[in-house]
Amino acid sequence: MDVVDTVLVTANVGFFYAILIWLLLHTLRQSKLRRVVFLEQEPNFFSTITLLLNFILTLLTIAFAFHEYRTNKIVRHSSVTFALTWVMASLVSFYLMKKTTRDNKGFPFVLILWWVWASIVEAISVSIGLMKNNLDLWMFLSEDDNIVGVVSLPMLLLLLCLNVCAREEQYTTDMEQLLVHNKSKEEEDDEDGDGENFTNAGIWSQLTFRWLNPIFRKGRVQKLELAHIPDVPHSETAENASSILEESLRKHKLEEGSLTKAIASSVWKSLALNAVFAGVNTIASYMGPLLITYFVNFLVDDNSNSSIQFGLILAFIFFLSKTLESLSQRQWYFGAQRIGIRVRAALMTLIYSKSLMIKCAGPTHGKIINLVNVDVDRVGDFCWYIHGVWLLPVQVILALVILYINLGFLPSISALAVTILVIMCNTPLANMQEKLHSKIMEAKDTRIKTTSEIMKNIRILKLHSWESTFLQKLFQFRDTEKSWLKKYLYTCSAVATLFWTSPTLVSVVTFGVCILVKTELTAATVLSALATFRILQEPIYNLPELISMIAQTKVSIDRIQELINEEDQNQFMNKHASKDSLIAIEVKPGEYAWETNDQTNKKPIIQITENLLLKKGQKVAVCGSVGSGKSSLLCCMLGEIPLVSGALIKVYGTRSYVPQSPWIQSGTVRENILFGKEMNKDLYESVLDGCALHQDINMWGDGDLNLVEERGINLSGGQKQRIQLARAVYSDSDIYFLDDPFSAVDAHTGTHLFKKCLMQLLSDKTVVYATHQLEFLEAADLILVMKGGKIVESGKYRELIACPNCEFVRQMAAHEETINQINPWHEDNSISSRPLQKNQIEVAEENLQDSIRNFKKNKEEEAETGRVKWSVYSTFVTAAYRGSLVPVILLCQVLFQVMQMGSNYWISWAAEQTGKVTKGQLIGTFVLLSGGSSIFILGRTVLMAVVAVETAQRLFHGMITSVFRAPVSFFDTTPSSRILSRSSTDQSTVDTDIPYRLAGLVFALIQLLSIIALMSQVAWQVILIFVVAFAISIWYQAYYITTARELARMVGIRNSPILHHFSESIAGAATIRCFNQEQIFMTKVKDLVDEYSRVAFHNYATMEWLSVRINFLFNLVFYFVLIILVTLPRSAIDPSKFLLPHLIFDDSSYKHDTCK
Repeated sequence: MDVVDTVLVTANVGFFYAILIWLLLHTLRQSKLRRVVFLEQEPNFFSTITLLLNFILTLLTIAFAFHEYRTNKIVRHSSVTFALTWVMASLVSFYLMKKTTRDNKGFPFVLILWWVWASIVEAISVSIGLMKNNLDLWMFLSEDDNIVGVVSLPMLLLLLCLNVCAREEQYTTDMEQLLVHNKSKEEEDDEDGDGENFTNAGIWSQLTFRWLNPIFRKGRVQKLELAHIPDVPHSETAENASSILEESLRKHKLEEGSLTKAIASSVWKSLALNAVFAGVNTIASYMGPLLITYFVNFLVDDNSNSSIQFGLILAFIFFLSKTLESLSQRQWYFGAQRIGIRVRAALMTLIYSKSLMIKCAGPTHGKIINLVNVDVDRVGDFCWYIHGVWLLPVQVILALVILYINLGFLPSISALAVTILVIMCNTPLANMQEKLHSKIMEAKDTRIKTTSEIMKNIRILKLHSWESTFLQKLFQFRDTEKSWLKKYLYTCSAVATLFWTSPTLVSVVTFGVCILVKTELTAATVLSALATFRILQEPIYNLPELISMIAQTKVSIDRIQELINEEDQNQFMNKHASKDSLIAIEVKPGEYAWETNDQTNKKPIIQITENLLLKKGQKVAVCGSVGSGKSSLLCCMLGEIPLVSGALIKVYGTRSYVPQSPWIQSGTVRENILFGKEMNKDLYESVLDGCALHQDINMWGDGDLNLVEERGINLSGGQKQRIQLARAVYSDSDIYFLDDPFSAVDAHTGTHLFKKCLMQLLSDKTVVYATHQLEFLEAADLILVMKGGKIVESGKYRELIACPNCEFVRQMAAHEETINQINPWHEDNSISSRPLQKNQIEVAEENLQDSIRNFKKNKEEEAETGRVKWSVYSTFVTAAYRGSLVPVILLCQVLFQVMQMGSNYWISWAAEQTGKVTKGQLIGTFVLLSGGSSIFILGRTVLMAVVAVETAQRLFHGMITSVFRAPVSFFDTTPSSRILSRSSTDQSTVDTDIPYRLAGLVFALIQLLSIIALMSQVAWQVILIFVVAFAISIWYQAYYITTARELARMVGIRNSPILHHFSESIAGAATIRCFNQEQIFMTKVKDLVDEYSRVAFHNYATMEWLSVRINFLFNLVFYFVLIILVTLPRSAIDPSKFLLPHLIFDDSSYKHDTCK
């Protein structure tokens, strides 16, 4: 009794000081911030009743303490501390009824926690009193000590119910009061506070994830949007994470494996804290098997020495260890997710920065997208596994220690030997998984590459009716991927089977050795050993998986490291000219080639054999036949083509570039023209006029705010060319490189562009333009004639035209001959054609007017709202073989559960039946039952693989067929990155994740129902406890699901803009570099990554929020069950039945069925 009294006194004193400290801190904070707002109305009903109940309970405890002193002349410390804490609780209730603040809505959590603790104490006191009196209510009430408990317990329960109902109403009332008093100030505080919810949260709030409550309240009353989600903490922002990683990279730049060391160096503090939680979780998880021995011995001991108080202390330690295990596990998992978010943000930013800097002959567009979409995710996911390197030996050592304590030396050594054997059997399966996964990724890369090419050219395919041909081609690639996926999932089935049967193998061998060496087996030692074997599943499964993850992560890091080690685009020497210098471009002899690393192909594509000096203000024309090297010469001047030998071309001044293939970014027309510059209205209007864009802008409904779709798909070729020309002119650079700027416009518009733009707006600028329109050469100050990658002639127009045998004259003659061949046809048809002639702008206006008027702008991807419809689940479940295999899988799971429970119950029951059950019968029956459970689990895993493959295949066929059947307008309004995201990331989730998660939910429900059925056989009261627990958990999940569902949808949506921005930026990297706009695009990608991170961060946190509460709820249920077990008569107890659920149920077991 002294022990129980000490525990109560310690808890009461702790709550007393906690409430007192809260009151002092709250008063001090309000006095500093001056944020107390007095209510203008009377306290509401809930506050009044709460205060009244607190005062009544305080008077009851004080009266009981006086009665105890008057009767026994002794006052227990627990009674005094209990009364004092109630006095403090009443004072706080009175204080809070008078005032309310914007920071604290309702009663503080510490006060609510005190009410919960008092309810638990009174409930246990009443339960023990009833058990002592054999459930005789009159005898129970005849004792004075029990009257206070009987009166207090209903009042405490009423107090808790009132506050649960009142929290939402009080929150709404307080918000209205505060809005009346200081609306603008509150909005400002909300903006500042929401984004810092996690950062400003206290230790207890972070431990229980209470800082998420405002988001849940918001999600409960309306659909969550991105604006409602607070910003990601500063440590997880792309700016912070990338700067730390880059600093670490600079420190380890010269070392081998520098990226791995840099990542570890940038997150080592978080990893260390995460390691503490992982260690605490591991130690707490082994407290269960250790305590089972003591608990079972207490239950089977008939001596009077085993008091009820000792059993209650054991039950409390059980509850405490399970609570500590669940809390540390949630912090461990959430910490790993946070580190993963940080690593992903840093690597994405690093890859993007590098992709803008590397030379054009570097990694392909598809490889960079795969680095972002696959390799970065894999490195981020490794944060889950990194602690396994040191946790695995710790787990095995702790298990061996417990086995040694319970069974002795030889059985524990045999268990270690079998564990090592099972791990060795699992290792080749893990290696096979890795190889098959690599094959799947290769097949997926091929399919995604083809899909990307098809999406970019879908208009051509549809105009030629080639959809069926290319659809069959995609089906062939998918069939190849399916064959590897099927082998991979069958291998996963073998691994999952080994995981579930490993405790059986270890237990059969260990108990067999115990029988051989004549080690005494009791219910206590058997149940403790079975619990230890269950925990040993983790290292058995995790070691091969850890090895596989290390190998896969190393491959991904090496691929990223290869990109980082690429030579920067630093060949271009952008030297600013002095005011006295007249030189704009200095061309020196040299050779340039794309393939600088290919030793078998050293032939340069551009050869410059003489010096050229291009002066400021000159108009330099580059002409030549198709493939002569005009565009390549401009790229050499821009530094885009690597130098093989000779000297670099030097450009003095700022540059602008108009590529031959127009590059238009998504956004408005105005954003494309300004391209990061400030708006200068006069210059802007001059540029629009010079580039003949006024007519187009007047034609668009939104003018220059007209939205440009992906790749400018809603613009004509001429419009895109003129917009990017306007972008270059508006930049007001010193030197302009124009690659065939008149190719996509008609003669009338081309003449306008040449006269108004080149000759007027750019009259004092240096312009180098490549063109096929030879009529624009006469006005050039210098003409460069290209042939075979060389500058064969250079000079003014009159000088070149005067040489009859020159290349320039031959090209002019060929041009005139072509025009003469076309002119007779025009003359013959001049009468009929002349009335119909219109310039291209008018034709474009007529053709595009209707489509633009009805054009649906590309909006942000919309997500479904509300509950996931049952039709979605039924479609998924019945996709494979119309769902005929689902009942068979469920039957296998039920039979596996029955045989597993039967084998565990048999070995624990038969161990106590000395003389009735022979050792041969004991181990033989155990082997048969365990072997049967292994067979059914094998059937379940194989059938799951069959269903998963067929379901994924059918869903893919339906999705890609629907995409190919969609009209062209669908592709005009849907970014290709969104389709690629469905075809890659989402399809991978369907392939290897969703079937197993859905099945795991059903299997866990079967397991839980089995536990309830087993426990209710001993004490039917358990059903009542589970009913209450289920009701609370269902309420929690209903409260949780509205917010979590929207967050999960937003996570999928927020990934597509990142991929789209990557694809768009890589396509226009040369233009971005030329305009020196890298920083603006870096800022945009960081913002996109932060938007994804903030949604992912809170999505992970909401999962942990629910897990903390559900885990605590069922830990509490388990605690009450143990109390019932302690207080029941010993003759009515079968410890095996009550403790088997602890061995059977593992809320994390079914994650191992998921093939990631």
